[in-house]
Amino acid sequence: MIKMQNSKFNFKIIEKDNKTMARAGRITTFHGIVNTPAFTPVGTKATVKGMTPLDLKEIGAEILFGNTYHLHLRPGEDTVRSFGGLGKFMGWDGQTITDSGGFQVFSLGQKKIKITEDEEETEAKLVNIKEDGVEFRSHIDGSLHTFTPEKSIEIQKKLGADIMLAFDECAPYPSAKEYARAAMERTHNWAVRSLKAFKSKDYYSWQQALYGIVQGGIYKDLRVESAKFISNLPFDGIAIGGVSVGESKKEMRDVLDWVSPFLPENKPRHLLGIGEVDDIFEAIERGIDTFDCVIPTRFGRYGMVFISAPEGNLKNKFRIDIKKSVFAKDKGPLDKNCNCYACQNFTRGYINHLFRSSELLAYRLASYHNLYFIVNLVKKIREAILEGRFLEMKKKWIG
Repeated sequence: MIKMQNSKFNFKIIEKDNKTMARAGRITTFHGIVNTPAFTPVGTKATVKGMTPLDLKEIGAEILFGNTYHLHLRPGEDTVRSFGGLGKFMGWDGQTITDSGGFQVFSLGQKKIKITEDEEETEAKLVNIKEDGVEFRSHIDGSLHTFTPEKSIEIQKKLGADIMLAFDECAPYPSAKEYARAAMERTHNWAVRSLKAFKSKDYYSWQQALYGIVQGGIYKDLRVESAKFISNLPFDGIAIGGVSVGESKKEMRDVLDWVSPFLPENKPRHLLGIGEVDDIFEAIERGIDTFDCVIPTRFGRYGMVFISAPEGNLKNKFRIDIKKSVFAKDKGPLDKNCNCYACQNFTRGYINHLFRSSELLAYRLASYHNLYFIVNLVKKIREAILEGRFLEMKKKWIG
């Protein structure tokens, strides 16, 4: 990992595709360089499930995504700070990014939890949204907490990630336009407050960056309005939210088509919650630089493993269920085109056996392969952009 001591946050575009909005660039932070486009593995609770930091280095990951909501509840941002920040706490010396906690809070909005008050058990809503912020109950123990833009920024500052996200409201899908507008306007109000709070006390010697978030649901006029509003604020980068909460793939593409023309060219763009092969190509084609998703490790734990073209295609969604009996005697690797540790050392038949025997190594090997597959697919896409053959590569994979 290249250390950029005392460096400031910086983004540079190195090459643009001449037929699409795809671009190759470089994000520089105190903790190193992210070569974009890049996939960001998700380490929700300061760990990418089943993976060590050494695994992630071998895989080629350059930046990890932490979860403000979960880290606030356990172990707490002050504990993380006492260890020297999120990276040191989890033994990772690369870049880190934290969300605002907004998505997790709002995704729990329709759920209820049983709590005990005055020795009587009652049901309480997990989330109460107000203009000032959000009051919510911990999914762990029912304790009451409040997130405001100021609180979210303070937590993220204590976590010490290189990149932070402004507090926002991710409206559920589907949402009526009236509610989507109200949520967007709250997001805009909270963006301004997040920026103001960002100027407050620093807890580390390195510079942290702050991204604003574009919302607006599946409504074109709201998305355009939000893109213009967030882009006119002095954020270091732009994130696009709400495209992974139920929208169809076409709706995701539409949202990116609507907002991309209004995003500043010189700032990095992060798409929240995208990790399937076709979505990755479509997002990069529309100018996205980084994106995160739990899919590689989540699928890995289910026994769903990624496979490359031509065996992998849109019909099978570039994956197979390695648990199926058809693979029990298969002596080939998970993916014949993959150079990861799992593919170079183990067969489909062996990994099928591990899953059918409920051996923990099964989840680790499948997760390792999936992360390697996605991280390095994006690296290959970056190479294609640099060499002027992005659309050629996309056609080979998804037509």
